[in-house]
Amino acid sequence: MTPGELLDKLDKVVIGKRQQAQWLLVALIAKGHVYIEDVPGVAKTRMVRSLAKMLQLSFARIQATPDLLPSDITGGMVYDPSRSSLEFRSGPIFHQMILVDEINRATPRSQSALLESMEESQVSVDGTTYPLPQPCLIVATANPIEMSGTFPLPEAQKDRFLLSFPMGYPTLQEEQDMAYQLSRFDPVHELSAEISPEEVLHWQEKADTVRINRAVSDYIVALVRATRDHPQVMLGASPRSVVQWTRALKAYVWLHGETFATPDHVQALMPVILGHRLIIQGGPRQHVLYERKRVVQEILDDIMAKVAVPVENVS
Repeated sequence: MTPGELLDKLDKVVIGKRQQAQWLLVALIAKGHVYIEDVPGVAKTRMVRSLAKMLQLSFARIQATPDLLPSDITGGMVYDPSRSSLEFRSGPIFHQMILVDEINRATPRSQSALLESMEESQVSVDGTTYPLPQPCLIVATANPIEMSGTFPLPEAQKDRFLLSFPMGYPTLQEEQDMAYQLSRFDPVHELSAEISPEEVLHWQEKADTVRINRAVSDYIVALVRATRDHPQVMLGASPRSVVQWTRALKAYVWLHGETFATPDHVQALMPVILGHRLIIQGGPRQHVLYERKRVVQEILDDIMAKVAVPVENVS
């Protein structure tokens, strides 16, 4: 089964979220992670769980709360009375697809427990390092409406997420189709395994063969550097975003059945790569989700219009 066919099947289970499902595949193939900030009830969990089932990836859901401990995520040493010794018992982070629901409700200490896992694909407990199973995708969600008792993610941690995008509300037609479909049966119960984890690893290898011309690579750098000089941006994107943009670009191009990257591919990824990395001027607007997204999109559009697009042969 091709990635396109996989997305076709998933679109019948999570109606109207094909683009968001594609971003999840991009992150998985690029060996990155995803941050979804949106209101409750827009099918975040349903989409991640369904994709895990179709890819035969082990799934775990971590509900972030203020009393969540780092060991509740990573696991820890447990005494085994039969052997009179301590043994490591792995936590939910050792699954292949992990949904961290409402990550901003966890304390900074628990949030930081994800850092090594996301960046190094490993966990260190009592001086011993344990590799995480591959492929691995961490999807963290945040509810931007109920801010009482939450701990907003620091910029350093947001920067570690490869992609960030909203789920958004469905259109009228999509919501009508969803209601009618669920009145008869829930297609999630008919989902079957379509792709093996080994095939996903093969996809990652294939994506690495995508060619990125020097002109396209320089275009990415120019766009990132432009965020640091924009008058509406307090803090622009980091050099890490250049590296992650390049990885995501290869996955995105390969998913579209092409072998080399173009400026159009770069521009398609710009909102999901840079949107969560910018600290904008304007105070309160940073705390109003949809207003902030509108302002960020205006900034990105302005940057895109001002940075020269490569016109030479990029293949």
